[in-house]
Amino acid sequence: MEPVITVGLDGSPESLSAARWAADEAERRKFTLRLLHAWPMPAPEPAKVLSEIDQNHWAKRLVHNAQSELRRLHPGLAVVGNLVADETQEALLHAASESSMTVLGSRGLELVESYFLGGISMPVAAHAERPVVPVRAGTRTEAPPAAPEGQGDVVVALKLHGPCDDLLAFAFATAAARNVPLRTVHGQSLPVHAYVPWGVDHEVADDITQGVRKQLDRAPHPWREKYPRVEVTDGIGSESPARTVLRSAGSAGLLVVGRRRHHRVPAPRLGPVAQAAIHHARCPVAVVPHD
Repeated sequence: MEPVITVGLDGSPESLSAARWAADEAERRKFTLRLLHAWPMPAPEPAKVLSEIDQNHWAKRLVHNAQSELRRLHPGLAVVGNLVADETQEALLHAASESSMTVLGSRGLELVESYFLGGISMPVAAHAERPVVPVRAGTRTEAPPAAPEGQGDVVVALKLHGPCDDLLAFAFATAAARNVPLRTVHGQSLPVHAYVPWGVDHEVADDITQGVRKQLDRAPHPWREKYPRVEVTDGIGSESPARTVLRSAGSAGLLVVGRRRHHRVPAPRLGPVAQAAIHHARCPVAVVPHD
């Protein structure tokens, strides 16, 4: 099947930003872009009726306007519209199973009391079997030509325990398509024995950092050979993984985080790093499922 990037479209500023971001990504990768709009109870398609009284008129217009804009901005890009008679989440999950990537608008959250408010991007990212990318309104699609060092690069959060091939495959392919550096990031709080009465024992902290750096250097080795032109750097934080990742992604063009496909709990869910990234990261966040 021809590679496709699907974007969920509902007319909101967030979904329109997502569509523009997805169009840029589809053009870089030479993929087809699919604009999907779903609503559960469309009216029967009339045989002959004025568009103004067609109950499906606004849904069609929403997709048509987005198609027109994106085709104008990307003349060589294949853009298709898809109207689906289904609940939005179910339609997006079905489309995600057929897509290389699914892109959704995201409001993001700043207040702690808003942390548990859900949007469609959260359950889709938690259930989809392929990468899902929430994008905020007004997201810059490309780094400026004279961007400072580190701005616009791809950041991938690694645990270093267990497989991370799916994350690295996605992150390297994205960095190569964008021609930007890749930063591998890992955060962990210092153990108790790293602290002394007057603060942190820097010798112990340095030893821990060096051990983590060696692991970060080994993890992407096969992908360095496959993508020799991608410059790879690392970032290590001596604080919680979520804080380290958010701090590292401050100037990134894309943050890549993982989600385990299989959990001990019955329902799929996002881990704390993925949740924090979707809620608080300023850049788009790719949630990549992995074993």
